[in-house]
Amino acid sequence: MKNILKDTLPPVLVRGIRKVKSRIQAKSRSPSKKGTQELDIYWDPEMAAALETWGEGNAWNEIQLLLLNAQGSVLDIACGTGKVMSMLRGMKDIEIHGCDISDFLLAKAVERGIPQEHLTCCDATSLPYNAGQFDYAYSIGSLEHFTEDGIDAFLKECKKVVAKRSFHMIPVSRSQKNEGWISPWQSYFNNSTDWWVAHCKKSFSKVTVLDSAWQDEMSTGKWLICED
Repeated sequence: MKNILKDTLPPVLVRGIRKVKSRIQAKSRSPSKKGTQELDIYWDPEMAAALETWGEGNAWNEIQLLLLNAQGSVLDIACGTGKVMSMLRGMKDIEIHGCDISDFLLAKAVERGIPQEHLTCCDATSLPYNAGQFDYAYSIGSLEHFTEDGIDAFLKECKKVVAKRSFHMIPVSRSQKNEGWISPWQSYFNNSTDWWVAHCKKSFSKVTVLDSAWQDEMSTGKWLICED
């Protein structure tokens, strides 16, 4: 696998992979008391397969509607296998880019036809882009898997690189209580809508909440629309 990735990925992406892996090793030595982000799962073939169908009929339809009138560049943060990017590439007036922490998942994005130059291997808490480089950004089912400090860093970086507006689809607890860090299959924060809005407002002056059709036994989906 390592030799295949070295042969197929461009040098810029390979260098990004090396930097990300060093951060992963550092994080694994410094677990957070507020939840430890699980990273090995992003190199798991079962996770890659799950990402191919996770948002069908709900979140994936919704992001297309949210970006319907968008013009300019769009960043998919934690793009995984590039499934959503491939769906959005047919929309006129936008240029879609993606980033993810996993070289394994990004290789699958390349296989499905996403241009290598539109992909970056990086940690979402430290995005290697210029200020205001993108007009829009979105994340789907990703933000909740970061540590609490990581959530704040993710949103701060998003504000830095996005000029107009970002959209983040997350699960909130059905109870609307802060149930904290739970671990069904993949660990995540299952907290109230107010908890999430409070974190968003650390970086953004305006946060709009929309319902998502996504749901499971423990959570319902919400879109956090962040802008200034």
